[in-house]
Amino acid sequence: MLKRFVLLTILLFSAPSMGFVVLIDPGHGGDEYGAVKTVRVKKGRKVKSERVYEKDLALSLAKKVKERLDPHYTTYLTRSFDRSVSLNERAEMADAVKADLFISIHFNSARDTSSHGFETYYLDNHADAAIKKVENIENKYLQGAEKVVNQILIDLVIQKTVSASRKLASEVHSQIKSKVEKKYKMKDRGIKPGLFYVLALSKRPGILIEAGFMSHHKEIWKLRRGAFLRQYAQSIADGVKEYLKGKTQKELPLF
Repeated sequence: MLKRFVLLTILLFSAPSMGFVVLIDPGHGGDEYGAVKTVRVKKGRKVKSERVYEKDLALSLAKKVKERLDPHYTTYLTRSFDRSVSLNERAEMADAVKADLFISIHFNSARDTSSHGFETYYLDNHADAAIKKVENIENKYLQGAEKVVNQILIDLVIQKTVSASRKLASEVHSQIKSKVEKKYKMKDRGIKPGLFYVLALSKRPGILIEAGFMSHHKEIWKLRRGAFLRQYAQSIADGVKEYLKGKTQKELPLF
């Protein structure tokens, strides 16, 4: 209880109020590594193995998105350093800061190491087996009672937010496609619906970004580059700005 009180206090007083509120969620953290890739890095005359963690890349990209949105909106991170954050905590933060939008940042991985490219998800029901694989990865840390998410609640959230989330996904993905696809020779894997609990529990329009495949032997090197992360962050920020252009907070659906 004390931990949550301190956390929410920091959130509430760490940024000035500037119209729309955007909560940026770096996926995983702490003992939840997310995807892991070992690369061989030359250091001086030696070549050493180095482990790359999704949680670190997600935090780096999320911070860059925040920097680019800060001049325009009130922005928060669900974590600003490497620590574990439960789904319930992330949802509580969205309520505490009265977030208008929820942006969850992730990087992909697959057993098929030829898989590559970027994709953008919004909360909705579906019956696609390929999407189910991504859901299983991003939802895999749910345990015990957390797995028993009230389906009625999820259906209500989807009904209330799906149109706005789909539009947000479209605007953000369009910016990523125009700024990243050709420049970094990355495959556009499209905009997809998915049943991600982190989006359902946030109870507001939101998207889940899969910025590239860490499991791909060439793509991992792009994902580690500062220039790539800065460009991707700018694309997300520009998409958010396009989505919010001309809107008022009363027009955004909240559960």
